[in-house]
Amino acid sequence: MTRVIRAKISALGTYVPPRVLTNADLEKMVDTTDEWILERVGIRERHIAEKGIAASDMAVCAVRQLLESHPFDLQEVDLIVVGTVTPDMMYPSTACLVQHKLGIENTWGFDVSAGCSGFLYALNTGVKFVESGQYKKVLVIGSDKNSAMTDYTDRAVCIIFGDGAGAVLLEPSEDGDGVLDHVAQIEGVGGQYLYMPGGGSLNPATHQTVDQKMHYIHQDGKNVFKYAVKKMAEMTERVLEKNSLTGHDIDCFIAHQANRRIITATADRLGMPMEKVIINIDRYGNTTAGTIPIAMQTAIDEGKLKKGDLLLIAAVGAGFTSGATLLRWAF
Repeated sequence: MTRVIRAKISALGTYVPPRVLTNADLEKMVDTTDEWILERVGIRERHIAEKGIAASDMAVCAVRQLLESHPFDLQEVDLIVVGTVTPDMMYPSTACLVQHKLGIENTWGFDVSAGCSGFLYALNTGVKFVESGQYKKVLVIGSDKNSAMTDYTDRAVCIIFGDGAGAVLLEPSEDGDGVLDHVAQIEGVGGQYLYMPGGGSLNPATHQTVDQKMHYIHQDGKNVFKYAVKKMAEMTERVLEKNSLTGHDIDCFIAHQANRRIITATADRLGMPMEKVIINIDRYGNTTAGTIPIAMQTAIDEGKLKKGDLLLIAAVGAGFTSGATLLRWAF
């Protein structure tokens, strides 16, 4: 009988910039209030990277923090997968920049662009490389500097996003812990509701694209919210049903931190008590691909995620992209 190789998360590291942008700060910048922001999205503050700090820099900081808790030789890394929609530049890839800054030799890597589902998609990609039996150590990183793409005169967008990164190490599992299953889906019709129109081959940078603010995040909040509520619940239910489980079987639920109401609506539909649900959007805002690994660290710090726990993670992002992953926590 062929032995099934399972991939596990064996280490975690996160990073958020030290500068904090509060709702009180935003009240001085746009027509908004602390009460309005808390009611709409549940955010009190978000971390903002300084000028000159890019997605690759935050990714490197997250990996270095990972090494502090789980020391190993970076030269053993076989593959680097980075989920991001705010790369340092169009090319080279953020993975290449991370590899160079960390000084890792004889590895390879690439970026995954899936919006707020970026970490989830990068994770499931890395898992398959470990499951193939060919790779022993895979770094999966989610890193986004959303502040660089945010128009701070657009109150519907600027209240939401923050900057941050998280990294995990994937290794073969020897005891059955690890990633058990995942589901994912893209629906390109949603591209019209959340996108950045400028800077690509369709609308390359010109004075006109800059003047028209085409290099900022554009979002139709109403349609994104409606889709996210529906799809987050649908994807989590799908992966649970595939494995003959219900929300009651889950020890910890981590959803992409885009909006508190989306997270609570999904938990309610799953019949999951809120003490099992991780919410830290109030402290970090929406860090796009960084939210899930940062929330993993929050879960550990709060004693809600420990070795052997059944963890469910889910995300919905620009594209539209969506997915959910079921795993047995390994440390």
